[in-house]
Amino acid sequence: MLQHTLAELSALLLARKISSEELLRAYIDRNETLGRELNCFISFIPELALEQARRADKLLQTGEASALAGIPIGHKDIFCTEGIKTSCASRILDNFIAPYNATVVERLNKAGMVTLAKTNMDEFAMGSSNETSFYGASLNPWDKQRVPGGSSGGSASAVAARLLPAATGTDTGGSIRQPAAFCGISGLKPTYGRVSRYGMIAFASSLDQGGTLTRDARDSAMLLGEMAGFDPLDSTSVDHPVDDYTGALDKPIEGLRVGLPKQFFNSKLDSGIADRIDDAIKELEKAGARIFDIELPNTHLSIPAYYVISPAECSSNLERYDGVRFGYRCENPVDLSDLYCRSREEGFGKEVKRRIMIGTYVLSSGYYDAYYLKAQKVRRLIRDDFQQAFSQVDVILGPTTPSTAFKLNENMDDPLNMYLSDIFTVSVNLAGLPAMSIPVGFSDSLPVGMQLIGNYFDESRLLNLAHQYQTVTDWHEHTAEGFEL
Repeated sequence: MLQHTLAELSALLLARKISSEELLRAYIDRNETLGRELNCFISFIPELALEQARRADKLLQTGEASALAGIPIGHKDIFCTEGIKTSCASRILDNFIAPYNATVVERLNKAGMVTLAKTNMDEFAMGSSNETSFYGASLNPWDKQRVPGGSSGGSASAVAARLLPAATGTDTGGSIRQPAAFCGISGLKPTYGRVSRYGMIAFASSLDQGGTLTRDARDSAMLLGEMAGFDPLDSTSVDHPVDDYTGALDKPIEGLRVGLPKQFFNSKLDSGIADRIDDAIKELEKAGARIFDIELPNTHLSIPAYYVISPAECSSNLERYDGVRFGYRCENPVDLSDLYCRSREEGFGKEVKRRIMIGTYVLSSGYYDAYYLKAQKVRRLIRDDFQQAFSQVDVILGPTTPSTAFKLNENMDDPLNMYLSDIFTVSVNLAGLPAMSIPVGFSDSLPVGMQLIGNYFDESRLLNLAHQYQTVTDWHEHTAEGFEL
């Protein structure tokens, strides 16, 4: 059962060839033997999952269940889950039990999915390696001496190791796509506003977007179909029609215009990754796609603009964690000032404090215009670059990351080098565009990811192109040694 995709599991469950409880118990058993090896989970909740699975089985018996009913899923521990700890991988929320469900969780619950775990992540989604988690780093199943990427590293690692058939993630500057690339799976970041942010604990409110981590594009389409849609509880949610994502998968891609940005293919790109991307481009050309060279001239400004805007928003969003209302509180404070200072000092990790300080600085009097306002102007230039490109092509293609997964602790003392691992992904968030990463082979036995970027609300086209590539290749079917089924 565990070798099947969401689509295959759906067919088996709807035909009553397996039950949701049987499927869930198989995943529970696998996690008991392999789950601790990768430190993928912050909360593993089999008892609650069994209750949901039994309810799903009753629904399946009626013949009125959705396509995802009865299938286990993991949620990144940034999504509020009623009655379950929601920590953002931070000490400051280690004792926080969410009193409600995030809209993403609620919609997947209503679809009949079964929540088996809350997945590990970088603290408050701040990181590119999953090493900033209060609960320790998740590991990459392809090489347990390497990172799975971040911040949705626990979700990516669990799906890649077949500990879960699918998981949710969030993407602020590449936090779905980069771990998907490092772990050899498919990761989709939708258009900003496509998926509700209600109940998704904020890092940078104008950049954060929930999305999917799955084995292939069809599974991503199935999940997005349930997650997407307007939510009146979220002021950033966009009231835009939800496409039939699965129905568009089998359209031919003959004549599709695919743009290759010159700025993504430079000397900083690992040669093994460049070779795998070239191989993938040839496969798309065989299927009829037309390839064009394009320019995104302000790409080099993406990292500096992102690391002004995102810390500024984080410093504002994290102001609420003060040791008074909820979360961690220091012991024996001598006065209110001591309570605030020590609760935050002891509750936040090093990287979170670094970003809070940067954000507070760029928003301070005398520096707002020089840094924050200028970064927002650069953001508009980056958006305009993409719109100019989409007047020439339908999809933009390039590498997801400049290198394959790096070793644990390799970049922890060099935050600037860590930030550069997102050099191909952050511009997409600044522009609010949809993008996804799919596996396209290996370099030195480590997975390589290819990034596809679409115009606003054009997720169907991305999923269609990814699916068409995956029908003629099998990179998405590979499993790391030691985690085979």
